[in-house]
Amino acid sequence: MKGFSCNKPRTTDFVSADLSRPRQPDCYCPAVPPILIGPPGPREYPGPMGPAGADGATGPTGPTGSTGPTGATGPAGPTGPQGEAGVDGATGPTGPTGPTGPTGPQGEAGADGAAGPTGPTGSTGPAGATGPAGPIGPQGEAGADGATGPTGPTGPTGPQGGAGADGATGPTGPTGPTGPQGEAGADGSTGPTGPTGPQGEAGADGATGPTGPTGPTGPQGEAGVDGATGPTGPTGPQGEAGADGATGPTGPTGPQGEAGSVVMEYADFYALMPPNNAADVAPGDDLDFPQDGPSNGTAISRTGPDSFNLAGTGVYQILFCVEVNQSGQLVLTLNGTELPYTVTGRYTGSSMIVGMSIIQTSAANSVLTVRNPSGNFTTLGITPLAGGTRPVSAHLIILKIA
Repeated sequence: MKGFSCNKPRTTDFVSADLSRPRQPDCYCPAVPPILIGPPGPREYPGPMGPAGADGATGPTGPTGSTGPTGATGPAGPTGPQGEAGVDGATGPTGPTGPTGPTGPQGEAGADGAAGPTGPTGSTGPAGATGPAGPIGPQGEAGADGATGPTGPTGPTGPQGGAGADGATGPTGPTGPTGPQGEAGADGSTGPTGPTGPQGEAGADGATGPTGPTGPTGPQGEAGVDGATGPTGPTGPQGEAGADGATGPTGPTGPQGEAGSVVMEYADFYALMPPNNAADVAPGDDLDFPQDGPSNGTAISRTGPDSFNLAGTGVYQILFCVEVNQSGQLVLTLNGTELPYTVTGRYTGSSMIVGMSIIQTSAANSVLTVRNPSGNFTTLGITPLAGGTRPVSAHLIILKIA
């Protein structure tokens, strides 16, 4: 077809085409008839590829056509026989690329093809052999009645038998739901008016109506005689404070009061169970109070987890409280010596051991402890989590009062 040029670019080089399929035209333009391929020519070696032509200018993009309705897919045609492989022809030179033509309107989609037939159902495999029946176990206890299942469909009516004896009357079924209310009937005719009844008692007075508008002020009358003096009215608001007066002379100094007792220094040492005092406290051993609470001053400090230094000589008030598992006793020691008058204990029960004493030091830097008294027979276990889920505290409070 001399003088014919196709606007569709060539996408597949002929040399690398699949020879197992019939060769198709490189393009198809509706304006010209398709190119017919002649019989295969003699096999020759491909010649050298010519130089690529210069790209042509890109033409303007045409407007997009409207989308046509989707048609049904047509049935697939049978596959044709495979043609013989053609002999590779000589590759001609590539012509220049022409301008891109406008986009043609989209064609209508073909109709959907019919669904293919359903394949045959496979054959059912042979049933496995039934195993021997196991021995019948002992009958279990009767279970509780299960819930009533839903009513099954009504079976076909069997032939009518002879009339049997009347059965006992069954229990009355539940009352069915109330049906919808029927339409109201037509109004009946109005009866004659009855005689007038006696007059009823007068009703209660109605509420007082709103106050009417104030009338015009009349002329002022003559002044009447003075009436009696009325009661005293309420006290009016207090007036503003006046200016400060001059300062008066200083009065004589009063007598000096007695000196009060002043807490000068204090400290709180405590333990939490758990984790403190995990080991039992044997007779002759001291309890641990390893944590520091509020304190004031330097006269009271710790020298270890179970010993405390009283730096200055003077009078101290001591308070301790401890939860223990057993009946037992506790005593204060000063410089390793147990102070008999400070012993406190619990005979039985589950209360705390609480002690409160006043001690006096005669030497600086005396050491105080709380001890399970030596010579006792009971090893004390300090109760963890007493009364709940949280660690319980034990306290040693020291006040310097003089």
